[in-house]
Amino acid sequence: MTETRVVDPETAAPGEPRKQRRNLDLRLTGLLGVLVVLCIVGYATRPDSFLTEANISTMLRLAAAIGVVSVGMTFVIISGGIDLSVGSIVALAGVWMTTVATQSYGPVVMVLCALLVGLGCGLVNGLLISYGKIVPFIATLAMYASAKGLAERLSGRRTQVVTETGFTTFFRGDILGIPVLIWTLAAVFAVGWVLLNRTTFGRRTFAVGGNAEAARLAGIDVRKHTALVYGLAGLCCGIAALMVVARTTSGASTNGMFYELDAIAAVVIGGTLLSGGRGSLIGTLIGVLIFTVVGNIFTQNNLDTDIQNIAKGVIIVAAVLLQRTTARRRGAHAT
Repeated sequence: MTETRVVDPETAAPGEPRKQRRNLDLRLTGLLGVLVVLCIVGYATRPDSFLTEANISTMLRLAAAIGVVSVGMTFVIISGGIDLSVGSIVALAGVWMTTVATQSYGPVVMVLCALLVGLGCGLVNGLLISYGKIVPFIATLAMYASAKGLAERLSGRRTQVVTETGFTTFFRGDILGIPVLIWTLAAVFAVGWVLLNRTTFGRRTFAVGGNAEAARLAGIDVRKHTALVYGLAGLCCGIAALMVVARTTSGASTNGMFYELDAIAAVVIGGTLLSGGRGSLIGTLIGVLIFTVVGNIFTQNNLDTDIQNIAKGVIIVAAVLLQRTTARRRGAHAT
């Protein structure tokens, strides 16, 4: 099960798609190796608790929400964009769905509210970028500030407790012994993988990120597709808001804090190029798990969060340097 960049068979060099698949497989194998090594370190430092069922379940539940956000971020970065507003959108969707007025209509309306708020914010980002010609960094930074401010306004900077028991009973429950939050992550990842690798939408996402002008000349409506990609990212934020609210049983303007940094980091660690045109959802998922395991190791060993943040920064820089080195080697072989 591999994910490759779309290549025009008429212009690609002989064996290029096969070489790209081989490079991707090697990269994913390396990421899995890093994850295994981290698990070994975690077990070596805390053999009594690290690999217990309870701790594994805790790690997966913590990874679930940021994993869903990272799925949407992968599409955005592959298309050549960036989204700095995902954390604020998660906070806004969570606050909006936990207002007393919304909860009075029941769990179905709460779920629809979160999804629509996320989708709406994402589409606004996409429209500003594609039709308003605003640089993605600026457009999403504006949404970051606006969504954050609106979340604070709606909540009065207070934590809103979920009183709808039907919502918490379902989302905090389990199916076949596996928490619903983990099932949700698996479902979003599966749908995202199929969408990216087995549909026209996915092929167009790779094409737009690889060369937007060439994609336009090939008949792709680049502006419409860009708006839809950001809408998809916003929808993922709405789903993540459901998961955060379910886990914490509350909505607050502080929910989703730093999600944008964690999501971008996971996507980059997973091998998706920041310049767009190539990426892997499987790599993104492994990247999310790597950061989750690192955080759990630090927590289990009672290490300061500042050291944990430094470690995250080192990992991100190492991943970017590795990408740059790999790109240079490809360029050298091409010439």
